[in-house]
Amino acid sequence: MPSSPAVIGVDSSTQSTKAVVVDAASGRVLAMGRAAHTVSGSDGARESDPEQWWRALTEAVAEALRGLDPRAVTGIAVAGQQHGLVVLDGAGRPLRPAVLWNDTRSAPQAAALTRELGAQGWLDRTGSVPVASMTAAKWRWLRENEPAAADAAAAVRLPHDFLTERLGGVAATDPGDASGTCWYSTATGAYDPFLLELLELDEGLLPAVAPGGATAVGVLTPAAAKELGLPEGIPVAAGTGDNMAAAVGLGLGRAGLLDHPVVSLGTSGTVFAVTRTRAATAALAGFAAADAPGTYLPLGCTLNCTLAVDKVAALLGLDREDAAPGGEAVLLPYLDGERTPDLPRASGLLTGLRHATTPQQLLGAAYEGAAFTVLRALDALPGAAGEDVPLRLVGGGAQGRTWVETVRRLSGRAVTVPRTTELVALGAAALAAGAATGEDPVAVATAWGTGDGETLPPVERDHATWGRIAAALDTYVSLGAL
Repeated sequence: MPSSPAVIGVDSSTQSTKAVVVDAASGRVLAMGRAAHTVSGSDGARESDPEQWWRALTEAVAEALRGLDPRAVTGIAVAGQQHGLVVLDGAGRPLRPAVLWNDTRSAPQAAALTRELGAQGWLDRTGSVPVASMTAAKWRWLRENEPAAADAAAAVRLPHDFLTERLGGVAATDPGDASGTCWYSTATGAYDPFLLELLELDEGLLPAVAPGGATAVGVLTPAAAKELGLPEGIPVAAGTGDNMAAAVGLGLGRAGLLDHPVVSLGTSGTVFAVTRTRAATAALAGFAAADAPGTYLPLGCTLNCTLAVDKVAALLGLDREDAAPGGEAVLLPYLDGERTPDLPRASGLLTGLRHATTPQQLLGAAYEGAAFTVLRALDALPGAAGEDVPLRLVGGGAQGRTWVETVRRLSGRAVTVPRTTELVALGAAALAAGAATGEDPVAVATAWGTGDGETLPPVERDHATWGRIAAALDTYVSLGAL
């Protein structure tokens, strides 16, 4: 006899794929598998072969299922890195490597698109102003630089769409991930015909938009079932983007908490909240939430977070935790350009160096510069709860002592660190449970308690350090970092 019902949530990120098998009733993680990705490129280019995402998914699922009864699995969902551009031929195979979210080559195209419609025009339609990260800018870049590939495209997908289609054989996406393209309108809840014409993009190349990430858009095909070792015919959820899935995993949405700010520290740094207020400010990306309609995920995103700080630690020959407050030193670790603020051509900046400055202070200054850049977006979140509400701190950095203490010191706020570390994968598992049972995925995640954790009290805010970093950034911009 099969075991009690289980679901699989997949987190396909920039660097790796993780798959968790979760007991559908309790939320207990039964097993997890992981497989790495390769990212290539230099001088702003960041690309990956989408086929390796599929191979990594099959490897991660196989590892997670080892020793378990696959007949117990009743649903599967994918959460993926946002914004990546995947172009496919008529057989569903990639025409070229995917252009990833952190590829900054499309910065000129993003600027041109903004000029063509005006920042407010984009905000009114999509909730976001194009930056190099957005898929629309990447499509314009492809049309201008590789027109043969653009003309040959039989399908255009986001990373999670590509994997969902491989699982269920259906071209589908969700409002959350679609809202990161800049060709989907959060005002109308559909693709925007005017923007598609502006971008020279045929809507027939795009996947259908399901009502929400937990919608069952198909069932596991015989081919996918054979590769994964799972029963064919189990529901495949629409899935969503990684940030939207993390929000579900935290229990944020209509059936859970609204307006509670989250700070995520990973390859990128993000701040977001699930709200009923549609964002319309250039300081944020005005995404939809995975349980849309009626909820939104206004989000500020930076390019340089944990990987940038780890690079500084490696350059200094220090362990990542061997850091001290930066003192007079200010280090803006914009090693890959920056998205927020929109400085695609920026590089790292170090100022305030003294004879007495130690390597540990330089590393601490890198932490401070990265944390400042993320936290500065908090004030722009519409409807987000006041400073008496703890920040929910997630991502890989939330497991690091120095990251946590730096965020506490620069924000002056209490911080809740969830016990669960794989919130994106668990959010995807909740979407899979929703597809299998019809339950609200946020209610499922809330019942599982995946967002619960320890709350650390506030400490006195370090206004002096905040002011030094803000002044250095203002000077940097004025000297031509743009």
